[in-house]
Amino acid sequence: MTPAPEILAQADPAVIWWRGAAIYQIYPRSFGDANGDGIGDLAGITAHLDHVASLGVDAIWLSPFFPSPMKDFGYDVSDYCGVDPIFGTLDDFDALIARAHALGLRVIIDQVYAHTSDQHPWFVESRASRDNGKADWYVWADAKPDGSPPSNWQSVFGGPAWRWNGRRRQYYLHNFLESQPQLNVHSPAVQQALLDAARFWLDRGVDGFRVDAINFAMHDLDFRDNPPAPVTAKLPTRPFDFQLKIYNQSHADIPKFIERLRSLTDEYGARFTVAEVGGDNAEREMKLFTQGASRFNSAYGFDFLYADALTPAMVADTVALWPDTPGLGWPSWAFENHDAPRAISRWTTPDARPAFGAMKMLLLTCLRGNIFLYYGEELNMTQVDIPFEKLQDPEAIANWPLTLSRDGARTPMPWKGDAPDLGFGSRDPWLPFGPDHAALAVDRQEGDPHSMLTLTRRLLATRNAHAALRIGSMEIITATDTLLAFERRHGNQTMLCAFNFGADPLDWTPDELDIWTVAESVNDATIGHLPPMGGIVLQQVN
Repeated sequence: MTPAPEILAQADPAVIWWRGAAIYQIYPRSFGDANGDGIGDLAGITAHLDHVASLGVDAIWLSPFFPSPMKDFGYDVSDYCGVDPIFGTLDDFDALIARAHALGLRVIIDQVYAHTSDQHPWFVESRASRDNGKADWYVWADAKPDGSPPSNWQSVFGGPAWRWNGRRRQYYLHNFLESQPQLNVHSPAVQQALLDAARFWLDRGVDGFRVDAINFAMHDLDFRDNPPAPVTAKLPTRPFDFQLKIYNQSHADIPKFIERLRSLTDEYGARFTVAEVGGDNAEREMKLFTQGASRFNSAYGFDFLYADALTPAMVADTVALWPDTPGLGWPSWAFENHDAPRAISRWTTPDARPAFGAMKMLLLTCLRGNIFLYYGEELNMTQVDIPFEKLQDPEAIANWPLTLSRDGARTPMPWKGDAPDLGFGSRDPWLPFGPDHAALAVDRQEGDPHSMLTLTRRLLATRNAHAALRIGSMEIITATDTLLAFERRHGNQTMLCAFNFGADPLDWTPDELDIWTVAESVNDATIGHLPPMGGIVLQQVN
């Protein structure tokens, strides 16, 4: 278990637990299968929480486990206040919460407020007529005089964002799948229903929420057409990308709803809220949604998640957007998640993965903000090439072969290298194992002083032991083609972090050499010498 809360209390008693926290994302379908049906479940997660706690993280984030037809694997919710039978029961969830808290882990769960499943009872009632009690709980609009949709808005997953319903003789909006009708979050009644669902989980002991696609939560009430996006040399693969998404998302009233949610979570004390924000205006919206003390605690975008390469300039430019300025929100960072390809497969070649993975993990643990680790990232888990006939991801199926499948980053966690099921709990899981994942299994790396798992624990312990790394300010010192150096400061503690992103060694010596001592290094980096993919963290001697 991490000593971070005690370290923070000594450094600054006013700093809350989540500030600078390391949060471990678990994709429930793929973490552990307790009943052998091929799909991971809550009991399977609980059985492996000791491993998660041993890493030194502060919390876990659970991707959706709610009742759902699973057309978008839980992000199409049919009941906000339950557990889908494939994942277990509410009793299983309560047991998970109890075990996590006993291990010193807090639990954050997803909340999906922009849309539901078309099988949600709210939508079933809403589409039944134009005059029922939930008639305006979703976004309905009349056809244009020629019968065409109310606007030119396009779905993220391809095609128009409108679907005709013969019973109501109206179109309903869906920014994602047709089976994910858009909630009308402009409605006070809808807002209250969502807040009631949040309260349900807060009363069950959750420690916070990761809020999905919040910038899609409200739409332009006049249904104005989106303008075309600037023409680029690369033709988009989706109609969605031909437009500037001005009117189907990013409505000016979204922060008002965020403030209502924040007011609710504040009733429960030290709870954490983090927003997922993507799209053309992600930076502006992330700052808007986290501004001051009455909105989300943090937000994260896709700066690293979809980046083709990790470079000093990209890191420097990205973190510079979030300076230590009063009133500016607190950032969160993720290199991997359930929607993005595994970073170790995106950013380096197979032969360089061990060294690059070590540098990548050191960099992540040195960033200012909260950091998210995706399950298996502590193993250097790689992306899996899923053949078309085994694809589950609706976006990849719809845009095959131009959209990289998200399934490749959602494959089962390898626990035991010699077991036929790699310790997952089923030999025939919902997605296939990666061909190299047996060699990366937890039991293969456990106890190996040179493994990625051992290194991850060590680096998180270093972060937790130094307030400057968890909560300090950050200043870029150098960002060249291959060298990145920055300082982290808190109180009288100063840390200097340097990384060689290149394939050739670098001679690098800090100013005032005698005032520094080595706090951490990877790939044999030393003061004065950074091997390829070497990284070092120095602490100023006071």
